[in-house]
Amino acid sequence: MQHKPFSYLFSISYFGARFKGWAKQPEQSTVEGKLERVLRFVLEDRSFTLIGSSRTDSGVSCRKGYLQLFVEEAIAFEELLSTINVHLGGEIRLDTVQEVPRDFNLIQSVQQKAYRYFFAQPEGFHPFASSFIASVPFANSLAQMQENGQLFVGRYNFKAFCQPSATKLSYEREVESVSVFEVIDSPSIYSPAQVFGVEVVGKGFLHHQVRKMVYAIWNWNPAQIQERLERPEEAWPSVPTAPAQGLVLWDTVLKLE
Repeated sequence: MQHKPFSYLFSISYFGARFKGWAKQPEQSTVEGKLERVLRFVLEDRSFTLIGSSRTDSGVSCRKGYLQLFVEEAIAFEELLSTINVHLGGEIRLDTVQEVPRDFNLIQSVQQKAYRYFFAQPEGFHPFASSFIASVPFANSLAQMQENGQLFVGRYNFKAFCQPSATKLSYEREVESVSVFEVIDSPSIYSPAQVFGVEVVGKGFLHHQVRKMVYAIWNWNPAQIQERLERPEEAWPSVPTAPAQGLVLWDTVLKLE
């Protein structure tokens, strides 16, 4: 329960390769940790608490997410955005800000998240492209990957496609859509000639769920995917996890009313 009377909602983007994930960790550079350091400097002695809409893993980037900031007094953050972004150094950016009611619950207001994973075959892969694209020797054709992706659409127990936890009460999640496509406009001159993407859309995902789904889309046949979705409680070998650097939290949709 937050007792600070003023609350502000920021949209945020960041380059995940520079950080060991969102959440603060001792002696590690994280998105949350850097935000707190910069906000303490800019806001001077004002007390604050921040909450993020997603806790991304180490190396995972974010194109559009949100954070909620609770403070003791009204602050003209529109006037401070440029100063905050200068001190964030370009690897994190707060894009917009608006005041929201103190009882606005950011986590419960998330209606949809879209992740995109960008990848290419290793042959001719330039190291500079690894900032946003994973170099992976995937086995399936584009048509087969598209077919595999559709098998995940729906509500399933995804225990066989995540990192299980002893404290997790439910592994049931709903995947709203999966699309696999060839990227037409690559963002860098160092991008390979042929880059592919996987987009996975849903309200929320388990730990490593998207990255394990992506690995199965790359390399498995439909029967291997279907049997794990149909019998998730069996003692299956762990699904390999796709590398982090190709994954981007592409969009986050909130219910603001």
